[in-house]
This record gives sequence, C-alpha cells and structure tokens, in this order.
Amino acid sequence: MRIGFAVPVSGSWATPANMVRVARRAEELGYHEVWTFQRLLYPQGHAMGPVYRSVHDPVVTLAYVAGVTSRIRLGVAVLNMPFFSPALLAKQLASLQAVSGGRLDAGLGLGWQPEEFTASGVPMERRGRRAEEFLQVLRRLWTEETVQHEGEFYRLPPVHQDPRPAAPPPILLGGGAEAALRRAGRLADGWVSASREDPAGLGEKISIVKEAARAAGRDPGSLRFVTRAVTLVRPSGAPGRKPLSGSFEEIRGDLAALAAQGVTDVFHDLNFDPEIGSPDADPGESMRRAEAALEALAP
Repeated sequence: MRIGFAVPVSGSWATPANMVRVARRAEELGYHEVWTFQRLLYPQGHAMGPVYRSVHDPVVTLAYVAGVTSRIRLGVAVLNMPFFSPALLAKQLASLQAVSGGRLDAGLGLGWQPEEFTASGVPMERRGRRAEEFLQVLRRLWTEETVQHEGEFYRLPPVHQDPRPAAPPPILLGGGAEAALRRAGRLADGWVSASREDPAGLGEKISIVKEAARAAGRDPGSLRFVTRAVTLVRPSGAPGRKPLSGSFEEIRGDLAALAAQGVTDVFHDLNFDPEIGSPDADPGESMRRAEAALEALAP
C-alpha cells in the first residue's frame, strides 16, 4: 500500500512556505504522493466545521509544489466537475501534468454543497449524468487532435486544444453512493474515498467498484483505491479510539486494516484535524506537529 501526505491547504498553517516544507520533506522521506482538496465557498453560518472555512485552490497549490519537487506524485481529492467547463479543466490539468513531469493524479467528484452550485450557475440535479458527459469530453480533449461534441450538457464546435498531455493523468472518481461507486468502476482509473467515509466500511464499497469494472469488461485489478486518512494524533489508549486517531504507533497499526480491505493508496491528512486545519490554530504549533507526523508515519 502506497503512503502519502496532505499539503497544508486549510487554515492558518496553509502558507506557501509550509506547503513547500511539507512537500519537500515528504519527498525526502519516501512518501509516494502529496494531496490537496477543493472547497470553493463556505456558506455563512454553515456547520461544516473550521477545516472548510479557509482553503486554497488545489490546482494552483499543486502547480506551486510541482516546481519545488521532482519525484513525488501530486494528487487532488477531489475537484468537483460541475464547477468547471470540461474545456477549462482539461487545459488546467494538461498543463499541470506537463509542468510536473507527468506526476498528476486527478480526483474528480460531483459536489454536494448547494451554495457552490448556485455560485457556479449549475443545477445540482442530474449531476451524475452531467459528470459522465464531462469525462467523455475531458478525455477527448486530451487525446484527439480535433474535437466536436453535441451533448445534453456540453457543446464544442470543431476545436483543437493543444498541447495535449503526452500521458493523460489517471482519473479517480469520488462519491460514496452506489451509483457513484459503479460509475468509478465503469469509467475511472480508481476510486477515492471522502473524508467522512468510515474506514471500517471501505471494503464493501471497493467490492462494488470492482464488480462494476468486471461487468464493464475491465480489469478490477488495475484500479487504484485511495483513502484520505483523517489523521488525528492524540495520546494513546483513549477509550473508544477511532481508526486513524491516537498515537503514531496506533495509527500505523490501523493501516493494515485498510490494506486488507483492498486500499492501494492512503494519505495522512492533518488539514481535517480541527487543532491544525483551523483558521484559529497556531500555525507554528501546527507545523511542529505536522513535521513530527511526517517523520513518524513515513513509509
């Protein structure tokens, strides 16, 4: 199982200097990938929690750390397709794939926050069907010299979009509903679980993705299954300890259970710890804890 780490993108510790420190140190320590996530807007008075209150753009962040690293892969989990046109996102991700030397893993999702859909001028309804057409257009723009498309949601006159990526980035689809899992099996290079996913239930959802891949005539063994580990470093031995929380030893021990369920990639994300990824957290203390975690949880 490949091990990754999340770049600081949320809260007070998410400074350019800290992004560089975490990405470079993760590369030095042998982590396989660094990850970001997207939050377009935070509705006033919402109960989402502090992790979503102040979040940097994930594509810009990955482009920034691409320039200060050379080996480590760069992932986003996830970009919500309805907030983009497929042409715009195809251009952005193709450019990121180029400047990073082919290190991008593109996690894509449907979105769930109504205010973000309103601000993007897109309805929430039928977003699953919209996503399938989006993926078709995205991949055609990456692989075909001339693209013309007349669909239910998107239209392209005969166009070129160059430079096309020498190797299109792998696409990982998010979502926990059965329809989303089956879509990942049919259409994507893998599945990425959400921050709210119960680690104990991943195996069941991975099985659904694999079943859908087999039904579509695809090899389920070729798919990747990526888990965001909402990692909460706390004193050991807490009663009722949740997976991926506690001491470093306890957290490392939890990874075996993920691998046994079929997870191929896991990344530790401290942005989702309210003591670290909050706008009110002490950024110096957050980085001290992050650097300790980087060392202790390294592959």
